[in-house]
Amino acid sequence: MSKLDENIKPDKALIYCRVSSSKQTTDGSGLESQEHRCRQYAAQNGYTVEEVFRDKITGGGDYSKRPGLMAMLAYLDAQPDETYAVIFDDLKRYARDTQFHLKLNNELKKRNVRRECPNFHFEDSAMGELNETVYAAFGQFERLQIAQQTNQKMRARLEQGFWVFQAPVGYRYEKSNRGGKELVRDEPVASIIQEALEGFAAGRFQNQTEVRRYLDQHPDFPKGKAGRVHPQRVKELLERNIYAGFVESPKWGISAREGQHEALISYQTYLKNQERLKDGAYAPARRDISADFPLRGFVECGDCGSPLSACWSTGKTKKHPYYLCHQKGCDSYGKSIRRADMEGQFQKLLSEIEPQPITVELLHRMIRNAWAQRLAQASEWQASLKMQIQGLEKQIDGLLDRLVETTSQAAIKAYERKIDQLEKEKHLKTEKMHKTTPPSGAIDQILELSMQFLSSPCIIWEKGNLHLQKLVLRLVFRDRLAYARNEGFRTPKTTSIFSMLGQITSQEKRMVPGGGIEPPTRGFSIRCSTPELPGHRAEAT
Repeated sequence: MSKLDENIKPDKALIYCRVSSSKQTTDGSGLESQEHRCRQYAAQNGYTVEEVFRDKITGGGDYSKRPGLMAMLAYLDAQPDETYAVIFDDLKRYARDTQFHLKLNNELKKRNVRRECPNFHFEDSAMGELNETVYAAFGQFERLQIAQQTNQKMRARLEQGFWVFQAPVGYRYEKSNRGGKELVRDEPVASIIQEALEGFAAGRFQNQTEVRRYLDQHPDFPKGKAGRVHPQRVKELLERNIYAGFVESPKWGISAREGQHEALISYQTYLKNQERLKDGAYAPARRDISADFPLRGFVECGDCGSPLSACWSTGKTKKHPYYLCHQKGCDSYGKSIRRADMEGQFQKLLSEIEPQPITVELLHRMIRNAWAQRLAQASEWQASLKMQIQGLEKQIDGLLDRLVETTSQAAIKAYERKIDQLEKEKHLKTEKMHKTTPPSGAIDQILELSMQFLSSPCIIWEKGNLHLQKLVLRLVFRDRLAYARNEGFRTPKTTSIFSMLGQITSQEKRMVPGGGIEPPTRGFSIRCSTPELPGHRAEAT
């Protein structure tokens, strides 16, 4: 294509506008403002504006990554016989990188384009090219300088404990009275995440899949393209310490430190989640478990140890529910077990584990006594933790002094790692110290819910929905139940609380109060070994 004759002025024009930040849309450099000035310039110079191309993209580098600019080049290619003037509001909107500025010049010259700018005059001469190159180089210097200053400011705020990157899900930015912006809870998503993270730590959710299903059930929690929460999002929620009140940036060499935002969970909960992620979880819940077969996935074959499956078998007049083993090679492979038989035996097993009311009442008193002792010891624990924190602070100060004096890079990194470790330990102990004294009335609420469950797991199982039934399985049993077709359920492994209640019940059965075997003899004093149990007299004559 022949070189554009500068003396021949085209009558058609294209306008290109670009902003690199949302702030520019309101400070006079927005797309509409740029277009308005370009249209004024076109009218003054007798151009007819045919199309306007816009970009909202940061950076002044590779122009091939700007969809608006590439669309303009494609438009020019589609009309090779036409001659256009391309108008830019400012040369900074053109390119703020010397290398790509020159490349873009060549692309436009190939397309026989005349470049126009209201505040810069393009000249096809040696001096004109020099001026343009210097102007482009200055724009690149200005861009890099702004980026460097921005990074320095972001690093400084990050070191002070302020998050500076995109707000994590569950948080949003608000103007801070301490200057700049800071993270605040974004409700109701923040509370949803808090319940998910605490539930995983407590064992309410056995694995990441269950956490994901919990999040999927909440319409307020942001979903992916398929309308579901992506597994990677769940993993990030569990692993990120920002939800425990920390900020860090390994990329910038900034170690984890206490942030200035409100934590959704405690640091102890965060550490518990990391342990569970590392160790894994038992009895993973399957999506195909339904209310028809609440024991599916929790009962294993007594012959091979694999989880029992379940199905509906079609008879002549109706369908029949069965549990069965699908492990090939097992003696019980494909041999069905009637649902009514297994679940009936399970309810009997659960009723045998369910403690007597008198045992629950005794446990209630024991817990209250233990709680009272804990409250009495709280001040001692606080004093001990305070001393430990002071000891950690002395160690940190000593390491900081050594860090300042040393010049060895290996020693510096070792000191920094140790200081980071001590800071986390200090934060954990500080958190424990503040939570040593429980809030007033907390024990009443906890005991009310706990005693309701401990005294009636059978009722909860029979009348509850699938979620409550699964909760009963997890709180009563610490491992899957083994079931043999010809024997029934084998001895279950119960959780600590029910094991303790079972021991108390056994002790009660061995106790023989006065009059239990023979009628009491008059004139002899008889003392009951458990005077606190209701229904027993402390002394008889």
